[in-house]
Amino acid sequence: MVMRTFDGGAGDVDHNAIGSTYAAYRRPDERIAQVIAEALGDARTVLNVGAGTGSYETAAHVITAVEPSPAMRVRRPAGLATAIDAVAEDLPFSDGQFDAAMTLFSVHQWSDAEAGLREMRRVTRGPVVVLTCDPARVRDFWLYEYAPDVLETEARRYPPLDRLAAALGGTTTLRSVPVPLDCTDGFNEAYYGRPELLLDPAARQACSAWSFVDDRARQAFDASLRRALGSGAWDEAFGHLRGRPSYDGSLVLLRATP
Repeated sequence: MVMRTFDGGAGDVDHNAIGSTYAAYRRPDERIAQVIAEALGDARTVLNVGAGTGSYETAAHVITAVEPSPAMRVRRPAGLATAIDAVAEDLPFSDGQFDAAMTLFSVHQWSDAEAGLREMRRVTRGPVVVLTCDPARVRDFWLYEYAPDVLETEARRYPPLDRLAAALGGTTTLRSVPVPLDCTDGFNEAYYGRPELLLDPAARQACSAWSFVDDRARQAFDASLRRALGSGAWDEAFGHLRGRPSYDGSLVLLRATP
């Protein structure tokens, strides 16, 4: 049995704490949306697990959304399907009920990622699509120099890709997902060439990793990055990223078929 914590969700994040800025800063990016759409293919019925506020759900699919956090369910736009209160590890659906399934920026928050993915495989006839981050590459981002505790937390939370593939079974393909310079979905790497935006506390709040460090660590990051930007040290080391059209970081998409 999965224990419910914080706001009633089943993961490791208090969505009441991060949810107030989530919709404003975590807006779906059309280029990432295209990668997801290609992975789902011609599926009609799609299960979205850990659906949150419904980012990347489109009218092209008949969506069934699962979201255990009431703080996130209440923030879903009126035009989207009402999310079912359930957890990935115990999905209330019959075997093979859906053409495809997806979980986006969510699997690292589950209490048992492998059990949740096995459940998604059970209820899905076709592809299961997982948008996640490769923990082996999380620390490669420049943010590690200024907020190491944040990215250490991320590296621990994201399950290794081989474990995810093993849980899904079948044939799994892995695709690196480039992050656009003007990415509208504000996870940490979305600001690879726009470091000033991470000085906004609301932007950081929309990234769950920041909720695992205390105010002292956040203030130390703010002071350190401000100094580096003011002195030109950040631009000397990383300024080439300001003009890079996209960034190949830790963001990846797994697609598993039976």
